[in-house]
Amino acid sequence: MTQQVTDADFKKEVLDSQMPVMVDFWAEWCGPCKAIAPMLDELSMELLGKVKIVKLNVDENPSTMAQFGVRSIPTMIIFKNGEPVDMKVGAGPKATMSQWLLSHA
Repeated sequence: MTQQVTDADFKKEVLDSQMPVMVDFWAEWCGPCKAIAPMLDELSMELLGKVKIVKLNVDENPSTMAQFGVRSIPTMIIFKNGEPVDMKVGAGPKATMSQWLLSHA
């Protein structure tokens, strides 16, 4: 199961993480966001110890969304050593997502 993060714990859970972290910026009303949620849960388990996958609800956490320039969802950003290193907008197949995540592990 992917972990939920908030504006309040974003620094601790994402920016201060020792391993790469992929943040899924999503909202309850977003169809594509809901469609990829089960895939992200699976990848979270499959890549355990390599890449951490977390979700940030943009409606409840607008300051983090604004800080990283997220304009549409779903947007996924990979952070390494506290810095955003890659971004993907929109849903895609699991194999493509897995490959993208592993390229940053």
